Amino acid sequence: MIAIIDYGMGNLRSVQKGFERMGHEAVVTGDAKTILSASKVVLPGVGAFPDCMRNLREYGLVDVVQASINSGKPFLGICLGLQLLFTESEEFGISKGLDIIKGRVVRFKGPAFENRQSPIDNLKVPHMGWNSISIKRRAPALQDVPDHSNFYFVHSFHVVPEDKSVIATTTNYGFDFVSSIWKDNIFAAQFHPEKSQALGLSILKRFGEQKG
Repeated sequence: MIAIIDYGMGNLRSVQKGFERMGHEAVVTGDAKTILSASKVVLPGVGAFPDCMRNLREYGLVDVVQASINSGKPFLGICLGLQLLFTESEEFGISKGLDIIKGRVVRFKGPAFENRQSPIDNLKVPHMGWNSISIKRRAPALQDVPDHSNFYFVHSFHVVPEDKSVIATTTNYGFDFVSSIWKDNIFAAQFHPEKSQALGLSILKRFGEQKG
């Protein structure tokens, strides 16, 4: 059974439906015992980083996330669920994250987003819509995904890991940013597999088939 962590934020039902379409049982839950007993765990998220961290603390789920990852069971982060794994975010000032992956979450910025003086400077924040990924390390969840496939994004911040070896994919939006990471039993993506049609669903399928 796959536990989708409910901490009051995120489009949880669409993630659940995506797994169900691929034949995997998935439950949306904020219950610690249910999450800890699940064979796989998903941390989705939509919204502001500080609010999500506050909710995780108030729901008593920070230690549950840590314990789930430490157990070695497959763990999937989606969108803000990727960012929360990092040390800190600069969204609305500096906010501490789960510090499972060393690094920072930073806003899209720099000449491409500030000067607006070249053709590429039509870029807008948030980065929203379809964009391609470049596979650097093929995580098990990416087994059926051809390089340069398109996925759906909606975000204003991106992750910058200290250890570049965790990078699974990058995506270009004025520059190459990290669009997914893979470390041990963790795969986490900035894009939304549940909103990315057949290829996105293939990621959910492969994740659901992984063994702990």
